[in-house]
Amino acid sequence: MNQTIKTAWIAALVSFSLATGSAWSAEDKSTPKAPPVPVVAPDTPDEEIALRLSPLTKDDLAQEAQAWLGVLKARTQEVVDMRIALQKATGADADRLQEALAPLAAQRREISGKLSSVLDAWEAKGGDPKEIAPYRQYVQAVYAEQIKAAGFAAIWTQFVNWLFSAEGGLALLIKILVVLAALVVLWSVAKIVSMLVRRALSRVPNMSNLLKNFVASVAYWITIGAGLLIVLAAFGANIAGVLALVGGASFIIAFAMQNTLSNFAAGLMIMIYKPFDVGNYVTVGGVSGTVKEVSLVSTTVTTPDNQIIIIPNSNVWGSVITNVTGSDTRRVDLVFGIGYQDDAQTAQRIMEEVITQHPQVLKEPAPVVRLHELGESSVNFVCRPWTKTSDYWAVYWDVTRQVKERFDAEGVSIPFPQRDVHLYTVDAKKPA
Repeated sequence: MNQTIKTAWIAALVSFSLATGSAWSAEDKSTPKAPPVPVVAPDTPDEEIALRLSPLTKDDLAQEAQAWLGVLKARTQEVVDMRIALQKATGADADRLQEALAPLAAQRREISGKLSSVLDAWEAKGGDPKEIAPYRQYVQAVYAEQIKAAGFAAIWTQFVNWLFSAEGGLALLIKILVVLAALVVLWSVAKIVSMLVRRALSRVPNMSNLLKNFVASVAYWITIGAGLLIVLAAFGANIAGVLALVGGASFIIAFAMQNTLSNFAAGLMIMIYKPFDVGNYVTVGGVSGTVKEVSLVSTTVTTPDNQIIIIPNSNVWGSVITNVTGSDTRRVDLVFGIGYQDDAQTAQRIMEEVITQHPQVLKEPAPVVRLHELGESSVNFVCRPWTKTSDYWAVYWDVTRQVKERFDAEGVSIPFPQRDVHLYTVDAKKPA
C-alpha cells in the first residue's frame, strides 16, 4: 500500500514539472527578450572608455557593440519622436521642445562616439571587419540624418554646447595652450641647464672647447627628452609604450647607421683626446684649414680661400693630424740664396740684423742664421726666427721683404738658376 502511494506521488510531481516547463517555454516564446545591457556605463567619461574596454575579449566586445547599438537606437528614437512633436507644437511648447532637443541630440552624438570606440576595440582584437561594417554604417547614417534634419538654430546650439563642454573646443584649446606653454618652459629650462653645465665646465682645467660643447649639448637634449616624457605622462600618454618602441627600434637604427656610429665614436675620441680645438689651423684628411666646428659625426674646416669643407670624423681620426697652430709659438723657416761671388759674411750679417730688429721676432728661442748648402746656382742660407703663432705670416712676409731690400742696398745678389755650357771644336780634317 505504502509503495503504491509513493509511486503515485512521484508520477504526480513529474507531470507537474513537465506542465510547468511547458508553460514557461510558452511564456518565453511569447515575451520578447530584453536588449543586452552595456558592460561600460553610458555615462562613462570618454577618457575612461579605452581603459574600461581593455579587459574585454573579442566576443565580449561583440556583445558590447550590440548593447551600445541598442542604446544608440533607443536614443535616436527619442530624438525622432521629439522632432515629430516639435513639428506639431507651437508657441511655448515649441520653445520647450526645442530647448530639450539640443541636449538629447548631444547625448546621441556622445553615444555614437562611444560606440565607435567599442567598434575600434573590437576590430583591434580580431573582430571581423565584415561583421563590424553594419555597425559603422548605422553610426554614419545616424550622424548624416542628424546633420540633415537639424536646422541652423539646432546646429548652432549643438556647436555652442560642444564648445563649452568638458571635451569641447575651449577645453581642447586650453590643452593646446598648456602644451605650448610646457614646451616653451621646457626649452627655457634646457637652455638654463646647458648654460649652467657650460659654466661649470669652464672651471675645469685642460678640457677642450669641443668636449665642453659636447657635454653641454648632451645636457640640453637629455633635459628636452626627460621633459617631453614628463609632459606626455601628464597628459595621459603611455610612456612605457614609447620607451619600449625606442628600445625595439634602437637595434635596427644601430644596424642601419653603422657608418654614422663609426663617425660618432671617432668624434668622441677627438673630443676626449683633443688633438685640435675650434680655431686651430690643421691639416687633416688631406685638407688644410681652420677648424670651425666639430660635431659628433663630422668636422667643419674653412680653408684660407674661405671654402667650407666637411670631413667625416672617421676620416679625421683615421689619418695623420697636423695641428699647425696647436702651440703658442712657431718657427719661421726661410731660405735665402746668394751668388758664389758675393760675401757670405755680409749676407749673414744682413739677415741677423733684420730678424733681431723685427719687433715680432722672439728673443727666446734664439733665431738661427746659418750657411746651409752650396747649391747648383747659389750659396743657400737658412734663416729661422721664432714668433708667436698668430704673427707667423707677418714675420714671414716682413723678413723676406726686408732681406731683399738690404741685399739690393748692399750689393748682395740673389742669382737666377744658371748652368755653364762648354763648347768643344773638332777639326774636320782629322779622322774621327
